[in-house]
Amino acid sequence: MLPLAAVMNKAIPLNNDTVSPGLLGFGVFLALLVALVFLVRSMNKQMKKIQAPREADLKQQEWERAQAARAAAAAEKAGDEPSGSA
Repeated sequence: MLPLAAVMNKAIPLNNDTVSPGLLGFGVFLALLVALVFLVRSMNKQMKKIQAPREADLKQQEWERAQAARAAAAAEKAGDEPSGSA
C-alpha cells in the first residue's frame, strides 16, 4: 500500500498555483477578524469605566495628609509639654 502523500502527489501535482489556503483559510481569517473587532470594542467599554484619579486630586490628598500629620504632631507636642497651672 502506498503512503497517502505519494497518492496525493500523483493525483494533483503541488506547486505555487495549486496550493492555497482556499475558502477554509479565508473563513478562519474572517472569524479571527470579527473576534478581534468585538474584543477591541469590549476593551474600550471597560477602559471607559475606569476612574483614574487626576493629578490635582492626588496633590490635594497629599496636602491634606501633610496637614493632618502636622496637626497631630502639634497636638502631641502640646500634650507632652507640662503646663504651668498644674
